[in-house]
Amino acid sequence: MNARPRIVALGGNATAGGSAERLLRHALMRCEAQGAETMLFAGEAINLPMYAPHRSERCTKAQALMTALREADGIIVASPAYHGTVSGVVKNALDYAQDLVSDARPYFDGRAVGLIAVAGGWQAAGSTLATLRSITHALRGWPTPMAVTANSSQTLFDSDGLVFDPGIGQQLDIMSDQTMMFARMTSQYDARRTSGLCNSAA
Repeated sequence: MNARPRIVALGGNATAGGSAERLLRHALMRCEAQGAETMLFAGEAINLPMYAPHRSERCTKAQALMTALREADGIIVASPAYHGTVSGVVKNALDYAQDLVSDARPYFDGRAVGLIAVAGGWQAAGSTLATLRSITHALRGWPTPMAVTANSSQTLFDSDGLVFDPGIGQQLDIMSDQTMMFARMTSQYDARRTSGLCNSAA
């Protein structure tokens, strides 16, 4: 792993600038302030062809996303609620993680995954978050203890598009801090394990 943790965020809508994307940007800014390298996949970057495991060829956007996830030390996922669950574009992007099945670290294995669900009401936000947690578990990721649900019917952002709601801002900061903390812990563990293997080999 890098000395600087690499945090990869994905989510939002196929069109840029939605609430989920802006919450992701806030989380990444928090990670960057703590020394992380960050990458954001939102808008056109996650507007991918329908995932088909039997097709060996992947478009350039899908290849870029998988390369970033493969090298990530921590991951943050945000989805708007579509009819009470994860949006199709976010679910489809996550389905591409199947291409990581044969990696040394398959799927999201060993990585903390921060989760954000945005809906026009609390019920849909809660059910969407539950789905994101289930997907993360299926991908062998470690959901952070703090996750974020946001109600887009309330005022979440100021006129500059920055997080306005102090409660949501605090939740995002805690979730981002936990993602960073776990990424550093994993990096230290891997370094000690590698050192031990080298010593035993010598």
